[in-house]
Amino acid sequence: MRNIQELIQLIQGEISALKIESQPEGMYDPISYMMSIGGKRIRPLLCLLAYRMYAGEEHLEEVMAPALGIEMFHNFTLMHDDVMDRSFMRRGKPCVHVKWDENTAILSGDALQIMAYQYVQRAPEKNLAACLDLFSRTAMELCEGQALDMLFETQERVDKDDYLEMIRKKTAVLLACSLKMGAIIAGAPQRDQDLLYEYGINIGIAFQIKDDLLDVWGNPAVFGKAIGGDIMCNKKTFLLIHAMEQADEHDRHFLQEYMKTNDIDRGEKVETVTKMYNRLGVKEVCESQMNYHQEKALQALRELSLPEECWNDFRVLAEKMMNRQW
Repeated sequence: MRNIQELIQLIQGEISALKIESQPEGMYDPISYMMSIGGKRIRPLLCLLAYRMYAGEEHLEEVMAPALGIEMFHNFTLMHDDVMDRSFMRRGKPCVHVKWDENTAILSGDALQIMAYQYVQRAPEKNLAACLDLFSRTAMELCEGQALDMLFETQERVDKDDYLEMIRKKTAVLLACSLKMGAIIAGAPQRDQDLLYEYGINIGIAFQIKDDLLDVWGNPAVFGKAIGGDIMCNKKTFLLIHAMEQADEHDRHFLQEYMKTNDIDRGEKVETVTKMYNRLGVKEVCESQMNYHQEKALQALRELSLPEECWNDFRVLAEKMMNRQW
């Protein structure tokens, strides 16, 4: 049986072999570019692992097209997110809207979304309705998550429950969809499908909270980007939300106004906000919330109808994701 790295190589080979139309070049070249510049391929991997756990590897090809469709959809969302966020780099390369232009990124992203549906609909006929229903609900929730994220940029106060719901929709649901789709195609019991979905939701939330934490206390060499980006952008993270809840009126007003200020030296701003986070015990609360969701993810695995040796890959994967070894 293939190990995780061998499955990733299989997925990468399938992506490299994708038959993407060549005309008009202005629409299809950005799609080829986006699909070729890397990524961890975690979503199609989760789909294949969930399938294999119940159906083995003999007919892995029946889940490959839907798994690739999920990866296409993920990349479509990144193309559009980069335009909305005015990002410049993606995976160490220029974003599509930088290399081409915004109109191209929007149109090519739309085309990639359609391709994603074309690949998902290649699921076995007996599973097609369930897979398309799951995929469409996931797509809508992703849009809702992005809308909430945009709303939070202009909203003075955001509570933790609202933030957790936003990251559930924007980050976690596509991981959960990947797992459940693989399980559906494999013919897994309904309860196991739902438990794998629950695992995906909680590991996705834990992963995003860890991302918030690393933006302040992480090692740039491991994190892959400069520390303090969220602070400089006044981004509503779990850290900032908790700090606003715990601060007294004076500190809350200072933090609220200070975060809005853009003409402060980056190092000074990051240091000042980090000191306040430390004083308010933000890191410990962040870690506690992250660990809570990680444990919920592992508990969902323990409740599967299969013995531990069957789902051990998911436990290892969760650890690697949380430790940024993935």
